[in-house]
Amino acid sequence: MNLLKAASTVSLLTLVSRITGLVREQLIATMFGASAATDAFNVAFRIPNLFRRLFAEGAFSQAFVPMIGATREREGDAATQTLVDAVATVLSWVLLATCLVGVAGAPVLVWVIGAGLAEFETAVLLTRLMFPYIGLMSLVALAAGILNTWKKFAVPAVTPVLLNLAVIAAAWWGAPWLEARGVQPILALGFGVMLGGVLQAAVQVPALRAIGKLPSVGLSPARVAAAWRHEGTRRVLRQMAPALLGVSVAQLSLVINTQIASHVAVGAVSWLSYADRLMEFPTALLGVALGVVLLPQLSAADARADVGRYSDLLDWGLRLVVLLAMPCALALVIFPVGLVSVLYHYGRFSPPDVAATVWALRGYGVGLLGIVAIKVLAPAFYARGDIRTPVKIAIGVLVATQLMNVVFVPWLGHAGLALSIGLGAIVNASLLLGGLLRRGTYRPAAGWSAFVLKVLAANVALGVALALAATRIDWIAMQASPWQRAGWMAVVLGGVGLLYFAVLGACGMRPREFARRD
Repeated sequence: MNLLKAASTVSLLTLVSRITGLVREQLIATMFGASAATDAFNVAFRIPNLFRRLFAEGAFSQAFVPMIGATREREGDAATQTLVDAVATVLSWVLLATCLVGVAGAPVLVWVIGAGLAEFETAVLLTRLMFPYIGLMSLVALAAGILNTWKKFAVPAVTPVLLNLAVIAAAWWGAPWLEARGVQPILALGFGVMLGGVLQAAVQVPALRAIGKLPSVGLSPARVAAAWRHEGTRRVLRQMAPALLGVSVAQLSLVINTQIASHVAVGAVSWLSYADRLMEFPTALLGVALGVVLLPQLSAADARADVGRYSDLLDWGLRLVVLLAMPCALALVIFPVGLVSVLYHYGRFSPPDVAATVWALRGYGVGLLGIVAIKVLAPAFYARGDIRTPVKIAIGVLVATQLMNVVFVPWLGHAGLALSIGLGAIVNASLLLGGLLRRGTYRPAAGWSAFVLKVLAANVALGVALALAATRIDWIAMQASPWQRAGWMAVVLGGVGLLYFAVLGACGMRPREFARRD
């Protein structure tokens, strides 16, 4: 398997997902703006997403994916299927109980994460409506771990498109339908989220059946008890404990920041959410794609005790991070007005909303390189069964981030929250990299100095071009001509992209340098 091709496939499908995600955010911004209602939806949607990151894409994936990869490498497919069935059984019953408790405890959850909301009761209702989404997405994470281990990356990568399409349909048709009947239209987004979750879980079934790895969930007490006693389940749970602590630290930071934002100003939660969507575009296209491809390969290399292959995979991933994340970071810092205006400045999304979102986006952009690098560096620890080290680092970064909030929020408002997250990510990535270097787990290949100089030269050219485009074009004034504005955006981004790779080519960098095979 060509790893660059696999990562490119995941990235391309993720691009489709992120484009539909941006359309979703554009539609929400146009129809609802940055209002008390959108603040309520964003907080309510953040709650199941928070639990999803804790249990599904977070602690569970960190523990399960390396284990399933190592089990397949050492014991074969039959033992792997037994492990999958046992874990699926335990996970399903735990999720059922979690969803029941979450729906009942919605008022407490909303108070913890957004006590300052102007539409608190709306957030509670939306939370109850959307909380079962966590159960569906945890099952999707289980399926993704299996499919990625079998090198079937397409379905997990494209699955989020279904959520975006469902929410778009709900906003476009459902919201006016509810409003005409005297029901708060923002509730349509909650129904869209649940429909999207059902669709995402449903498409995993044929994909798993095609590789013969559809999990069998035990319903009888005997099978459930056997699943709990299975050694693989116990190992996953043991590994999840420190992983859960680590992910909890990151999510605790999100909870604190959302709570602070809910008291800063009406719309602050939404401004951060819109900026976060733009920041996650390069994060997902590069960081998540690399993490998805690398984690099973790193786990297999560790199971074979192939230290050279392990280090080579890390080196490849980090070079791609530097090559592609740095220009994206410059775009978020230098060119945010154009990006936010073209994507969000329509309907009820006003010029002050643009300005507020721009400052949040700049804060995230400062730390984008670190945010993306973590997606490669953290799996390097997970693949070796070392979840404690990233946890310790995350706890220290949480403390540092909140200390920065004390300084930045009174000075910069909601943008200070984004800046603290960005700087904290740089600290996190630096500590992870330092740990790998000290242990000798990662030994940088030759040629890094020349590589960095070439990338810096290309980024200087790109930064100058973006600065000129940012100052010569009045992006907000072109609101009445959206197609003209979008056309100029395509010209600018396409032009600076060609310039960037042209400078790299002139410096002697070639695509074949990044070819890797499994």
